[in-house]
Amino acid sequence: MEENYIKILERISKASGLSKEELGEKVENKRTKLSGLISKEGALQVIAAELGISFEDEQLKINELLPGMRKVKVIAKVITLYPVRTFTNKNGDQGKVANMIVADETSNIKVVLWDTKHIELIENGSIAQDGVVEIVGGSMRESEIHLGSFSEFKPSKEVLLDVKTEKQIKEKEICDFALGDYIKTRAFIVQAFEPKFFEVNKETRRKITDEERAAGIIPEKRMLMTIVLDDGFETIRAVLFSEVLNKLGVNSIEDLALLNQQRENVLGKELFFVGNVRRNSYFNNSEVIIDDIEEPNLDKLIIELEN
Repeated sequence: MEENYIKILERISKASGLSKEELGEKVENKRTKLSGLISKEGALQVIAAELGISFEDEQLKINELLPGMRKVKVIAKVITLYPVRTFTNKNGDQGKVANMIVADETSNIKVVLWDTKHIELIENGSIAQDGVVEIVGGSMRESEIHLGSFSEFKPSKEVLLDVKTEKQIKEKEICDFALGDYIKTRAFIVQAFEPKFFEVNKETRRKITDEERAAGIIPEKRMLMTIVLDDGFETIRAVLFSEVLNKLGVNSIEDLALLNQQRENVLGKELFFVGNVRRNSYFNNSEVIIDDIEEPNLDKLIIELEN
């Protein structure tokens, strides 16, 4: 069992009067009923709701947050603050969005601000890098906290010194992946689809807009490729972008014949894959956005097998 699962199991046990063993049995029954399409953490959330138990407005540690939680309350330190961005929505109206990474002693997480009053706190310097913030009423969208106009976002006087600045990687088999997990898994590439191409602004590294093209900004051509991973028990779709594809030896953007050969060469490769588990809204299933790949250490694997 993972640490956050155990902590939440203990909270529900205390609130419901059921033993951890009884709750564990309910979790497995729920997963069996849903054909294993839900993680242990997700099943635990469903059971908590059925028991009338809610974590809304209860202050939690970051590693206790789960996808789908509402009215999230956390206190954390800002370890990365990104520039405020302006965007134009489908109706042609302009808006702003701000992103930051916050951390406590258990983990770190991305926070997305949509409300202009919250964003003003960044623009006027009330909230800055290394400051501590209090979040009340946030919503968990997979592995991110999103704050809207009904959320609270303000500076906190709490002092947080020893926070987790490194992304917390969970080594898991595919069958145990949960939405929002940042995972590392060992698997074979069993399918590799034709790469797709897109253009980005070199400075922002985001998809280039018509306005930026009109301003004379020269775009950079990039690509992504979807693959299917198989760990011997389950399969999952995964998406790789140019930086990771380079490590995989798939990099011939201009020579399509060579690119196709490079794509075929990756089939059957066994590697460690690191990335975020998210929901693909088009296919309505889970997929992994790969951040990094690692070659298996054969000596280490032999020792693990012997043990």
